[in-house]
Amino acid sequence: MAQQNFNIPLHDIKPLVEVQEYSLYYLIGVSVIGLLIFAGLLYLVLRWLKHRNAFNIRKEHYKLLHALDFSDPKKAAYDVTFYGATFKDDGQRYSEMYKNLVERLEQYKYKKDVDNLDEEVMAYIDLYRGMIDV
Repeated sequence: MAQQNFNIPLHDIKPLVEVQEYSLYYLIGVSVIGLLIFAGLLYLVLRWLKHRNAFNIRKEHYKLLHALDFSDPKKAAYDVTFYGATFKDDGQRYSEMYKNLVERLEQYKYKKDVDNLDEEVMAYIDLYRGMIDV
């Protein structure tokens, strides 16, 4: 058999070049960013759910103040004083109106039998209720 010579010069074939592979790093980066976005959205949804059903004392007192029954003037005077105190610190105008209202309701509080609320006091109560915003 004849000996084969493999030292043939190759002119068209280039040597192997190492290719940098970054796809794993891209996958990890996109995954981390996706997890951060998901965690942020989950936090916002949970915070919204928590605050959605939170008890709001101002809103409750607002509803109770507007649903007062004036058939019992003594209880109504106490209720207006109690529920109205929630809103007296909203501003100077509210504070002055509340003090004026409490002074007018004094005559209905500390007696055993009281007359019905007069028109002036009812007008002050309606004005105070109309001023309040929640």
